[in-house]
Amino acid sequence: METIDMIELLSPAGNRERMEYAFHYGADAVYMGGAQFGLRAFADNFEEEELSSAIKYAHSFGKSIYITLNIFARNEDIEGIKDFLRFLGEASPDGVLVSDLGVFSLVKHVLPDMPIHISTQANTVNYQAANVWHQMGAKRIVLARELSLDEIKKIRDNTPPELELEAFVHGAMCISMSGRCLLSNYLTGRDANKGECVQACRWSYALVEQQRDGCYLPIEEDERGTYILNSKDLCMIQYLDKLKVAGITSFKIEGRMKTAYYAAVVTNAYRRAMDDLEQGRPFNVQLLDELAQAANREFTTGFYLGKADADSQRYHSGKCTQESEFVAVVLGYDALAKEVLLEQRNRFFVGETLEIFTPKGSIGLLKVERILDEDGTEQDAAPHPQQKVRIPCEIPLHPKDILRRRNNM
Repeated sequence: METIDMIELLSPAGNRERMEYAFHYGADAVYMGGAQFGLRAFADNFEEEELSSAIKYAHSFGKSIYITLNIFARNEDIEGIKDFLRFLGEASPDGVLVSDLGVFSLVKHVLPDMPIHISTQANTVNYQAANVWHQMGAKRIVLARELSLDEIKKIRDNTPPELELEAFVHGAMCISMSGRCLLSNYLTGRDANKGECVQACRWSYALVEQQRDGCYLPIEEDERGTYILNSKDLCMIQYLDKLKVAGITSFKIEGRMKTAYYAAVVTNAYRRAMDDLEQGRPFNVQLLDELAQAANREFTTGFYLGKADADSQRYHSGKCTQESEFVAVVLGYDALAKEVLLEQRNRFFVGETLEIFTPKGSIGLLKVERILDEDGTEQDAAPHPQQKVRIPCEIPLHPKDILRRRNNM
């Protein structure tokens, strides 16, 4: 009987660039969507040719790709899903994520050998449901986010060891049952259950009594208003050991709508934490500071450590904050000239000091002594988006290494 030894680090990939950064910074696998049928319609997503290329790229590095098919399908979606499944049969991803029972049956019919992962949207909260999905042919369950560690352990103890259990460890939390929300659809006509969520839960609200039209009562936590539906972001990096003991076999990061920089920073922090865990090293508290460099709404442990309380809410703002800025990405290094070739992502200047971020984490500071454009002309700044420039650098750097500006430097 198959058992699972190594825990997988699973990162989001909203486009090809984010996929490559996730792999470069330590992901074992990524999940991504095609142009249709996934729950992130506003991500860049992948056309069929791009999906095929991405899958080949991942497999060339021994990495895995899972395709999201987790919409709640309507009648008009069925034929298109069949066609997409036939394409996936040729592209050969490592699995598909499904939440709808009808879509599940289509996968089993069209691609009987395709590994199926049951999406968190299916709201699996007990071992009986997990066992039924497994008996039907599912390889993995992405558990509901409402579960505690004790509940997860009970599911693990009462399911076959070959059934994989995946859980979110980091990222945005929906104020809904396992992400199944009608608020966006009701207010804007954009269906969250078909990938079009506008994150209406981040907006500010007031109450109005039925007989007093126009008399609004703000729902206040402080003088700046409240965001009673706005959750802090999940962060379980300090408790990966507890998740491992509970029986989780894949740690999942949320964020297909996030940037390549987010994918790099968060993936890298969890990669290093997982490596420390496997080597028996204590948790490195500096990783919490590292996570603060990427966009976040402050952090919570959600339901894992017990029933969530008001501390899970972020009252003062629905916006993300981050403590650093992605300035440039490394394209190459000239060891003879001791120069690094960069692609600009945010304006930077001669004389400022930037931080070097690599798969090993932050490895030091680099003062920008001069900037040369592609023609070798010296300039005071790199002002143009995606402009290619060269700067002196004594440290050999590699493609996809990052230069960033710390906001508190």
